[in-house]
Amino acid sequence: MLDHNFQQLEAYLKKHFVLSDKSVGELLSLWVPFNARRKEILTSEGQQEKYLYFVLEGIQRIYALNKEGKEATIIFTYAPSFGGVLDAMMTSQQSKYYYETLTPSRFLRAPIAEVKKLMLANSEVAEMINVGVSQALGGLLDRLVELQLMSSEEKFKALLTRSPHMLTLVPHKYLASYLGIDATNFSKLMNSVII
Repeated sequence: MLDHNFQQLEAYLKKHFVLSDKSVGELLSLWVPFNARRKEILTSEGQQEKYLYFVLEGIQRIYALNKEGKEATIIFTYAPSFGGVLDAMMTSQQSKYYYETLTPSRFLRAPIAEVKKLMLANSEVAEMINVGVSQALGGLLDRLVELQLMSSEEKFKALLTRSPHMLTLVPHKYLASYLGIDATNFSKLMNSVII
């Protein structure tokens, strides 16, 4: 019988993807538990992404730095979802981004090299990864539209509709960066926007 962590991953896979029991079993065999402290860098710029993560608990972010050291938070991950620097993972190139825990976090993680081997041997798993990457790309395109076409207030409301728990769990400077708005404006929105 699977322990609770693996049951969570199994339930997620069966809910979101079409996989036979054999494929689910093969996929589950790749994962191992992994814990990280708050503010731990899991992947740094210039490193290869070695793992695909499944978030069981905690909040993480992917961010970039410019030459002057200014940060831009690009993505948040939290349970239940997959995590890691997706483009570096799939292309085996060095990451251009950082993957950092914002809170103590629990994961299952699978070596991406083993995931890719299984993709070659199992067409259902390959299709699942393809669907997952396509969904992630769709989410990023939606985010680009939000960033470019919405007002600060609309972006703030969209975030709170999509992920209301983030407001109390994530430092506001990261939320402001994610929304592409000044931290001062974010504070004003906190005090004035009615959801």
